[in-house]
Amino acid sequence: MLPSMLRTGLRITSLTLCLIAIAATAQAQTRKPGLWEVTTTMTFQQPTGAGGAPRTTQVCVTQEQLDKYGAITPQSAGCHFTNVVKNLTGTTADMVCSGKMDGKGALESSWADADHTTTKVHFTGTMPLGAVEWTSTSSYVYKSPDCGSVKPVDEPAAH
Repeated sequence: MLPSMLRTGLRITSLTLCLIAIAATAQAQTRKPGLWEVTTTMTFQQPTGAGGAPRTTQVCVTQEQLDKYGAITPQSAGCHFTNVVKNLTGTTADMVCSGKMDGKGALESSWADADHTTTKVHFTGTMPLGAVEWTSTSSYVYKSPDCGSVKPVDEPAAH
């Protein structure tokens, strides 16, 4: 038979793990599929050090994408995400690209609440014209469960 203090410690540990699981499930459920408006600003460290004006678009996010990545991932041709780590308030992942641009990036996404998220990607690599390094910062605002005419983008290939 276990001593009383050990049994109490095991009960507290079990209760804590259950509460963490419940909180994680609740947080994941607040990440809503549907239509999101995204405003992205990109800054180039190489080759020019220039930045572009903010660009606003709409994206349709599926529940499958949220389940897989825990975040709204940027869509870049030839890129995929690895080492995805989801937690209660966000996601981190590595972005690996080959094709028009070769290189690696680091994605960090955080959820302020059910209707707002921010994502930052820092990328270094090469393009046909030479070395490239850029950082993009995006803010997302939830608009509707119905995407209307905006179609979901094919999710990046998993590797």
